[in-house]
Amino acid sequence: MNDDRTPTPDTAPAAPADDAKPAADGAAPTPDAAGEEPATPDEAAPLHRRGIKSYVLRAGRMTQAQTRGLEEVWPRLGLTLDDGPQDPATLFGRQAPLVVEIGFGMGGSLIEQAERHPETDFIGIEVHAPGVGKLLDEADKRELTNLRVYREDALRVLDECLPDASLERLQLFFPDPWPKKKHHKRRIVQPAFVELVRRCLKPGGTLHMATDWEAYAEWMAEVMAQAPGYTNTAPAESAPYVPRPDFRPLTKFEARGERLGHGVWDLIFAREA
Repeated sequence: MNDDRTPTPDTAPAAPADDAKPAADGAAPTPDAAGEEPATPDEAAPLHRRGIKSYVLRAGRMTQAQTRGLEEVWPRLGLTLDDGPQDPATLFGRQAPLVVEIGFGMGGSLIEQAERHPETDFIGIEVHAPGVGKLLDEADKRELTNLRVYREDALRVLDECLPDASLERLQLFFPDPWPKKKHHKRRIVQPAFVELVRRCLKPGGTLHMATDWEAYAEWMAEVMAQAPGYTNTAPAESAPYVPRPDFRPLTKFEARGERLGHGVWDLIFAREA
């Protein structure tokens, strides 16, 4: 998730609230305590239908605004697996491009996108209550009508709730890098995941990933190079990566990292017809 990831034994400390935060100041992961080298994607167990979670549920303090979002705004903008398969046109009351973001953290980036692009509909997926509550509170205060939220496992939402060929773009910004080799099976970017995403994308729709861990960027690129039905949109001079597109907001944390010389890698792959 991309905003203020709560620290676990395998992630860096969280950034100040309200700023989307990459995992660890752009530093590349190092081998774990046993000296293991990073695994390759082929060595990692697939996530889909294996019960392997790419996140850890953590308790967090709730502010008054976050509690308000969950209690007062959720009934209007929140979605659950129990709601079943969704028809985006019915859900939003219009025909419009649909963008899904997985792991929006505290929601700053997603709120900015929804506000800047009223012609596009957005669905955010996040499991952590404080971030969901904050995003809902902000969406209500800004009177956004083009945003809905799931507090569910993203794989189940993609598999059970979103129609095939319905997404203009799926965004995965700064997911947990799970840097230790023994935890690589928990990385969300796996062959089964990108195939599930491909099914949900329209022909020409894109999977946009960003990370500040170079080793994870290389992992993403390798998984995508082996995935059928995708084309890398990167120009030859920067392949396999693309420059940060204007529609992905530059966070305060990322701007600070750039000033310090830390790297961020964006990858955008389009579903083939």
